[in-house]
Amino acid sequence: MTTEAATTTRPQGEGHHHHEQSLEEMREGRQFLKYTFFKLLPSWRSAEDGERKKAREAFREIVEKYSNTMIVKPFSLFGTRGDCDFMLWTISERLEDFQEMISEILKSSLGKYLSTPYSYLSMTRRSEYIREHRHAGQEGDALKKVPGNAKYLFVYPFVKKREWYNLSGEERQRMMMDHIRRGHNFPSVKINTSYSFGLDDQEFVLSFETDFPSDFLELVMALRSTEASKYTQLETPIFTCVSSGIDELLELF
Repeated sequence: MTTEAATTTRPQGEGHHHHEQSLEEMREGRQFLKYTFFKLLPSWRSAEDGERKKAREAFREIVEKYSNTMIVKPFSLFGTRGDCDFMLWTISERLEDFQEMISEILKSSLGKYLSTPYSYLSMTRRSEYIREHRHAGQEGDALKKVPGNAKYLFVYPFVKKREWYNLSGEERQRMMMDHIRRGHNFPSVKINTSYSFGLDDQEFVLSFETDFPSDFLELVMALRSTEASKYTQLETPIFTCVSSGIDELLELF
C-alpha cells in the first residue's frame, strides 16, 4: 500500500496550471489530525462499580465538551487489537486543542486507568500527484477533513523509502497514476491522506473509511503489486476501528 491511492487533486508547486505557492499561501485552511489510541489498564476491571461509573461520566463530559470546538470521533478497538481498546480521531486547526483535551482526560477520574500506546499527529495538504485527472467524490483537494458515517476505519502510519524522493517528478507521477487507477476500482473505500513530515515519526498517516472490510482487504491486496509499492518502507501497525457513539463505546468499558 502507498499513499494517496485514491486521491485525486492537482499539484502544489508542480505542473503547468498552478503558480508556485508561497509559504503564507500554503498555511491557509489546513488542519491537524490526531489519532490517539487508549488502553484500559488491568486495574480498571477491579475498580469499584461506583468509581467506574464516575469515570465513564467524566470521560463522556470531556468528549462532549471538546466536540463543540473541534471534530471528535470515537472508535472501538475492543476485540480487534490486543494492545489498545479505543481511539479518538480528533481534527482541529489548533494543536493546543489536542493538548488540552488529552490533558483533561488524563487528569480525570478515568485517567489513572488509561495508557496511550499509540499516538499519531499529521496535517492536511493537497496531493501533488493528480493533475487533470478528477472524479466525483475525490478527497485530495480537501484541506478540511470531515469523517463520514462509515462503520469501519482502518488507520496506519506510512513511510516511503528514501529512494522514492530521489526519483524524478515524472517517474513518481507515472507510478502514482497507475496506483491511483487501481484504487479507483474500490469506490466503497474512502481514503484520508495526511502528512507528518517533521511533525511525528512517520511521513504520512493514512485512514480508510468503509462499510465493507472485505473491500479494504481486496484494495490492499490489489495495490501490493503496483510498481510504487516497492518503495514502501513502513505501513504498520494497522488498526481496525469500529465507529462508536460515546454511549455505545462506554458500554464496552
